[in-house]
Amino acid sequence: MKRTVTLAGTMTLAVALSGCALVDRWTGREAAPMLADSPGQIEPVHAAAIVQDQAVFWVSSNGCTQKADLLPVVRRQGDASVITLRRLKEDRCLEPRAQGVEMSWTFQEMGLAPGSRVSVENPYQLPRG
Repeated sequence: MKRTVTLAGTMTLAVALSGCALVDRWTGREAAPMLADSPGQIEPVHAAAIVQDQAVFWVSSNGCTQKADLLPVVRRQGDASVITLRRLKEDRCLEPRAQGVEMSWTFQEMGLAPGSRVSVENPYQLPRG
């Protein structure tokens, strides 16, 4: 009897959770697609700004982070674009920069038209210090 109740409860929970996913899809609140096929790892940022057709990021650095170590991945979402900064090469130096380093990309470098609406998807992380 206990096994039947547990099985029924589990099945009810599974149906309820799948219903939540359908409601999210119908209301447009569906989660952003995973960037599993993108290179590198998602980079936490200390700050990000979109200014004068440029995306500017402050990221952690152990002293050797260069622009070539990071890649802005751009994807369309409706009438705007979403930028996800990804780290391609780990910074293994031993001189951490407490405030991180500034990296920027122009819209042209990212294949975006001037004045495009964009947002940043990276998680934020407080600077070390």
